[in-house]
Amino acid sequence: MELQFAADSPPLHAIAAAKIAAISLNVKPSLPSGSPPSLLLETGKKLRGANVILRYIGRISSLPGFYGRDACQMSQIDEWLDYAPTFSSGSEFEGACSFVNEYLLLNTFLAGFSLSVADIAVWTALAGAGLRWESLRKSKKYQNLVRWFNSISAEYDAELSEFASTYLGKRGFAKVAASKSKEHQASNSRPNTVENGETAGTRAFEVDLPDAEIEKVKLRFAPEPSGYLHIGHSKAALLNQYFAERYQGQVIIRFDDTNPDKESSEFVDNLLKDIETLGIKYSAITYTSNYFPQIMEMAEKLIHEGKAYVDDTPREKMQQERMDGIESRCRNNSVEENLKLWKEMITGTERGLMCCLRGKLDMQDPNKSLRDPVYYRCNLTPHHRIGTKYKVYPTYDFCCPFVDAVEGITHALRSSEYHDRNDQYYRIQTDMGFRKVHIYEFSRLNMVYTLLSKRKLLWFVQNGKVESWDDPRFPTVQGIVRRGLKIEALIQFILEQGASKNLNLMEWDKLWAINKKIIDPVCPRHTAVIEERRVLLILTERPEDPFVRILPKHKKYEGAGEKAVTYSNRLWIDYADAESISINEEVTLKDWGNTIVKEIKKDENGIVTQLVGVLHLEGSVKKTKLKLTWLSDGNELVRLTLVDFDYLITKKKLEEDEDFTDVVNPCTRTETSALGESDMRNLKRGDVIQLERKGYYRCDVPLIRPSKPIVLFAIPDGKQQTAAK
Repeated sequence: MELQFAADSPPLHAIAAAKIAAISLNVKPSLPSGSPPSLLLETGKKLRGANVILRYIGRISSLPGFYGRDACQMSQIDEWLDYAPTFSSGSEFEGACSFVNEYLLLNTFLAGFSLSVADIAVWTALAGAGLRWESLRKSKKYQNLVRWFNSISAEYDAELSEFASTYLGKRGFAKVAASKSKEHQASNSRPNTVENGETAGTRAFEVDLPDAEIEKVKLRFAPEPSGYLHIGHSKAALLNQYFAERYQGQVIIRFDDTNPDKESSEFVDNLLKDIETLGIKYSAITYTSNYFPQIMEMAEKLIHEGKAYVDDTPREKMQQERMDGIESRCRNNSVEENLKLWKEMITGTERGLMCCLRGKLDMQDPNKSLRDPVYYRCNLTPHHRIGTKYKVYPTYDFCCPFVDAVEGITHALRSSEYHDRNDQYYRIQTDMGFRKVHIYEFSRLNMVYTLLSKRKLLWFVQNGKVESWDDPRFPTVQGIVRRGLKIEALIQFILEQGASKNLNLMEWDKLWAINKKIIDPVCPRHTAVIEERRVLLILTERPEDPFVRILPKHKKYEGAGEKAVTYSNRLWIDYADAESISINEEVTLKDWGNTIVKEIKKDENGIVTQLVGVLHLEGSVKKTKLKLTWLSDGNELVRLTLVDFDYLITKKKLEEDEDFTDVVNPCTRTETSALGESDMRNLKRGDVIQLERKGYYRCDVPLIRPSKPIVLFAIPDGKQQTAAK
């Protein structure tokens, strides 16, 4: 094939794509200046246009997914090809960098899970920008974009170095370092890693799953349906998704429903809702209870093989014997006796209810989890899915290695709190005769002043300390979203923690600071005045009649819309502002101008009750100390309830045996009545706004009728919150 083009405008992306795809082109810069490139095919047919040629190369390439794996990915690629020329516009270059940088926060490639012509188009657009891109590449401004650019540069160093020296040498392109990372040299089955320009999140994630192969990794996220998803679970869920995408594998959702005392369909439904909120893409939903017949067969098989026995030792005594390494008197019962008692357990007889099934492992092992753990217990509570069909239920320690193996899980991600149980997991799988499932550990996410135990969270619900599992004081996904957290912030926060095994106690401030960066550029601005002791400012000379102006809700973001603001000679201001003003002081009324306060009226207790002033619109707003927010007096104002929250406990971190009820915070919710501007009557539940000079808020209850106030929940902004006491 012959590629013809004008010497001053080579189709860089098509040439680079052909190099990477090992497609031979006879390159001829023979066309007149300004001519579109053309590709002469061996059939004699000719294709014209840079993107047309690039698409053709993508289609004929043998590289998987080079032009997408399905119609959706192909359409995404087409979008990126249309977008790439934006980088050639000087005025739009940094805006385009910012856009792609944000997109690459949660994506390794621009379309799908492997390199495509979309990546080549944007990569060559940046490389062709010369010194402008090189200066940004050395900065920390667009770290996701730089990470992506460097990764492609390193992976295809040989092809791109030759391309760069031929077509970009005069444009100041900094040649990619010749050496590739050790990971690239070691195995083609491993995803790219980069050495420079990565974010904290990508650094933390640059670890490999053991023996992982592209398109063969299968993971599971297995919550117990005994509560709502909380921030700790979110880390596990997002880690599973991250590795599934990285290795082009899959994640299944498995509900570990083996304890009918704690579980319910309500929790299943809400866990699925939370998983959807997090954007987890899963290939299937399964339940451990689906495998109860097979798990029971396995238990009986182990009894026959002498690898499990039925024990009727009282629970407290059994626990002590395990601590002391003392064998149970039932440990050496015959297979026949064990099978007899096992059937008593299955039918739930009085005798059976006294027993449990234990694995016969090693009572002398220093790792106490291997000292004959319990495999099955009796439980007569109806199961939320299968009712009273079963009287015995497997423990997590027994069913987890079984179901992982049966479902074809290649890697089980578990928090490091389970570290001592890893040997137990492998031993049980060996006794069952299954292949080994790799365990990958990560550190549990712990937050200051926060309880993540579902048992403890349930106590707050049952004792009326919170409204429900979605209470904004709760660390559940629904709770923090109701508080005003954007899921993008949670995902970024967790990605920055990565797959590290280091145990850390994280501050909430960092999460809320990320959230602020997301909401501040776009959320509408409104004005409110605290109702208690609010003070009337009367302007004596003008305006004579009220008038209305249409103002932007966000001066830097047109998409926030507009609002109607009423101006008059009777203005409400906050008491805190009123008491800080002196006679004859000039102050600024925001979005209006200056006024000079001529008179301050107080009651017999010295409380400011009214201010009198005159407009001085000619005055300089730069010279005034006070910039006041205000509301024009009138019937159109709406009533507000501003709600602030505090931590549920008063101690940053509980000791292991400390009773959490001793540190319960007695006051965790405060409400303040306020008045808001008329436009706020249009707020919807979930809307995030900024009340100027007060902070960010999420609308929890919109205006339903005038007698009921709008309820706004305060959103922390990342500044140190008031410590619970």
